[in-house]
Amino acid sequence: MPLRFAAHVSSAKTDYGTVLLDERGGEYWELNPSASLVIGVLMAGGDESAASGALVAEFDVDAGSAERDVAALVEQLRASGLAE
Repeated sequence: MPLRFAAHVSSAKTDYGTVLLDERGGEYWELNPSASLVIGVLMAGGDESAASGALVAEFDVDAGSAERDVAALVEQLRASGLAE
């Protein structure tokens, strides 16, 4: 399932990753460069496998760790109501 931010979330890329603003309560979330890469792949229509592959290609991480990290990030974004 593609990832997209909820309507109440604004995002901005920075030199250090991506910042999300949950407009419901004014809470900010900062995503590091690896998380920014993952959401970029997912928001462009890629699946979790493609996002894991992008992590492996860009950073010094093995495939198993990348898969777990992607799944955890997606779960956190959905559980917090930031993503659908």
